[in-house]
Amino acid sequence: MKKQLRLYNSLSRRKETFTPLSAGQVTLYTCGPTVYDYSHLGNFRTFLFEDVLHRVLLWAGYRVKHVMNITDVGHLVSDADAGEDKMEKGARREGKSVWDIAAFYTGEFERDFFDSLNALRPDVLPKATDHIAEQIALVQRLEDKGFTYRISDGVYFDTARVADYGKLAAVDIDQLQEGARVEKNPEKRQPADFALWKFSPAGVGAAQRQMEWDSPWGKGFPGWHLECSAMSMKYLGETLDIHTGGIDHREIHHTNEIAQSEAATGKPFARVWMHGEFITVDGRRMGKSLGNFIRVADVVARGFDPSAYRYMTLLTHYRKPANFTWEGLAAADAALQRVWRFVASAAGRQAELKDTAVLEDAVRDFEAAIFDDLNMPQAVGVAQRVMEIGAGGGKDFLPAAATLLKFDAVLGLRLAEHVTGAAQVDVPAAVQKLVDAREVARATKNWTEADRLRDEISAAGYEVDDAASGPVVRKKS
Repeated sequence: MKKQLRLYNSLSRRKETFTPLSAGQVTLYTCGPTVYDYSHLGNFRTFLFEDVLHRVLLWAGYRVKHVMNITDVGHLVSDADAGEDKMEKGARREGKSVWDIAAFYTGEFERDFFDSLNALRPDVLPKATDHIAEQIALVQRLEDKGFTYRISDGVYFDTARVADYGKLAAVDIDQLQEGARVEKNPEKRQPADFALWKFSPAGVGAAQRQMEWDSPWGKGFPGWHLECSAMSMKYLGETLDIHTGGIDHREIHHTNEIAQSEAATGKPFARVWMHGEFITVDGRRMGKSLGNFIRVADVVARGFDPSAYRYMTLLTHYRKPANFTWEGLAAADAALQRVWRFVASAAGRQAELKDTAVLEDAVRDFEAAIFDDLNMPQAVGVAQRVMEIGAGGGKDFLPAAATLLKFDAVLGLRLAEHVTGAAQVDVPAAVQKLVDAREVARATKNWTEADRLRDEISAAGYEVDDAASGPVVRKKS
């Protein structure tokens, strides 16, 4: 009998056995990037935890309908309702239109996440600016029910009308201190009240916005929290199975999503809330102002495959803070290279692999780990034990390799590519000549010449691994 999947629910503050609303079908909404700049490794730690969740749900046999939003309007610098729209700030910084900024950084995010980091694509990747009508309709729905009021800079949600406001973050509305994480605005009825629709600046000297729309309340733009409620309900229904994001979203963004959604529908908004912890750099939170804003491109520039960062994130539980160092990434890369070399030894033996039974005890242990609130450090430990079982190339090698390939449905480390030798496609004739010469040197135990030829191959932009079935050649990242 399949083990039960247990997930930590931020709403109840405990692990719960997961059961979706509809048998066999999971609705999953994951908070995506604000595309005013490049996404950094801190962002990708959260996004990778969400990708692992998606993969574990698939492993458990569920059909998953996954929506991940693209925020391209309305996210103000304060993360609440104060300051400049990050998109407008990005446009001014680069001297481009805000639409060009959004398109460019959306494309960069997709390349980094789906291509470089091998994340599964969601079923829908909606942009906030493509769903203005849905956001206006949600505000109208709240207005009709008496949950809104209007002040000089916009239409606001009245949190005093919600008896359990702040339940996700265990926040008592009467104890909130204005100015700590909320906007100082003397017109607001309560400090926690938040903008649903912001009016465009008016008057002489007012900063002109590039993104603004007509609405029943005047020209303006949606509040940041509004988009996730409107888009998730459009694509997934009024009650979601799982909603995720970074731990920094719990107190304001997700709290306000719950308030506006449940006020509009009278139904629970999301049954399970999951939050990923931060990754710091040398003990400090990652950010451009601190000079430690690290991108996937920086990982590649240091000579690492982006999958090394993916592997690194698997080594710490998603609910525990992690710390990034280049030394830590190097260690993760070395460990990953050992896994790749192990499975590469099965190159040319795909037919045998297909007919090879996996190590059932290891599969049970792996499943027990991933079904225990995505315990990926424990799951990686199982994978490492499998490699030890298959070491030496004996009768246990192929079962071990087959087991690792099965695990990769969750790990996402591109193991099959290293078995098929896909990276050997289009190896230049000059490089292949060096590879062949190196094989001759190895066969005659001329290790000095073999090492020299490996260096030549590397200088040409390729790597060679020595597998049981012959050399495996890959283009360097």
